[in-house]
Amino acid sequence: MLIRMISLFAGYRLPDAARVAFYDQEFVGPILGEWTQKTMRGPSSWSVSERELMAAMVASWSTCPFCIGAHRAIAVRGMEPTEADAVLADYRTAPISDRLRAALVFLDRMTREPDQLSADDVRAALDAGLTTEELEDAAAVAALFNIIARNANALDFEIPSARDFDSAAGMLLRRGYA
Repeated sequence: MLIRMISLFAGYRLPDAARVAFYDQEFVGPILGEWTQKTMRGPSSWSVSERELMAAMVASWSTCPFCIGAHRAIAVRGMEPTEADAVLADYRTAPISDRLRAALVFLDRMTREPDQLSADDVRAALDAGLTTEELEDAAAVAALFNIIARNANALDFEIPSARDFDSAAGMLLRRGYA
């Protein structure tokens, strides 16, 4: 009933991620919401859009269309859509800061080749200008969305329209994740 009421009030079908959170508090309860809120909206030198773009990239590497769409829609609220799309197409050639590119190189290895991740990867990121705190914040985004994207894929989340992703993005920016 609550899910129907929220969907009716919002004017769009509540995305499956929110449905799972409302329906099964034990599966995606307050702890995951709090971790997501802290990681994505807590203090960081990374902007909200940069963190959302990192989440979309992790989702891309994990082949999770739901999370790509959801987090791209939030990221473009604070950056040019063409910039976000260029990153999603190929972050190595996208017109982004060296700092963000260095973080994405690290997150790419962390996501796609975790058994190959080493101190050399950390040194390369730090040598590229990231601070330890920036690297930790980026790694927290990747750790979180490596879990969330896999859950979304396992539960076969429905892919909303671009309009619905955009509406949900506005809600997530206003209300947060917790």
